[in-house]
Amino acid sequence: MTDDVQEVLYAVEDRIATITLNRPERMNSFSAGLLTGWEDGIRRATEDDGVRVVVVTGNGRAFSAGADLKARADEDTVLQQDRTPGERRNSLRYSVHRVPQALEYLDKPYLAAVNGAAVGAGMDMASMADIRIASDQARFGMSYVNVGLIPGDGGAWLLQRIVGTPKALELIWSGDVFGAEEALQIGYVNRVAPHDQLLDETYALARKLADGPPVAMQLAKRLVYRAHNQDFMEGLEAAQAAMTIVQSTDDAREGPAAFVEKRKPEFKGR
Repeated sequence: MTDDVQEVLYAVEDRIATITLNRPERMNSFSAGLLTGWEDGIRRATEDDGVRVVVVTGNGRAFSAGADLKARADEDTVLQQDRTPGERRNSLRYSVHRVPQALEYLDKPYLAAVNGAAVGAGMDMASMADIRIASDQARFGMSYVNVGLIPGDGGAWLLQRIVGTPKALELIWSGDVFGAEEALQIGYVNRVAPHDQLLDETYALARKLADGPPVAMQLAKRLVYRAHNQDFMEGLEAAQAAMTIVQSTDDAREGPAAFVEKRKPEFKGR
């Protein structure tokens, strides 16, 4: 299934939804259409029981360059110096923040296949993925400081949880661009693949995850992320509640049965 959408392509195959940023002439930098299409793709995948895994990637030589500074400088939508603080206070909430807001409801695995440059808010968007697989040609950078700005799309919150606070501050303060191998060394990406094998490797993992028990995997994702704001005892209580749910599923019976019968389990998601 593929939609005829100019700036974002959405397709579903083998229980995997793919969101492709399709503004290659602008390095998949943000526009109203791209952000709307990205949000819409996430919400569609969230609500489709036939989708078990979501992959996001970009067309062309970039994953995303973040804000389209050239276009926005002409429109003064970055600095918005002609607006009052009160008028500016929702400028991100009702535009670029719609993507992370939509992701708050996505319990399914969300994989980023980083095919090229992911800088500024584009790196923030990559940071929102559960798992990042990078092309060996990918480049990353928290480039906000280079234009006198701060991470505006959740980067300050996300990045330190991935690489630790000191490294996050170094990357944010320096604005330096770094490659895929360094990203792997600091734990920012999970894997690095040869550029021409990036999607093959990403979809191999996506298919493996899609074969897993959806209810258990989705609840496990929630346990991991909610643990950011819980103490250990609260985590134990949350695990007990989640375990009560998964123990009641058909998949929880299918797994042990397949093990005893020495066959691959067929998880139905119920």
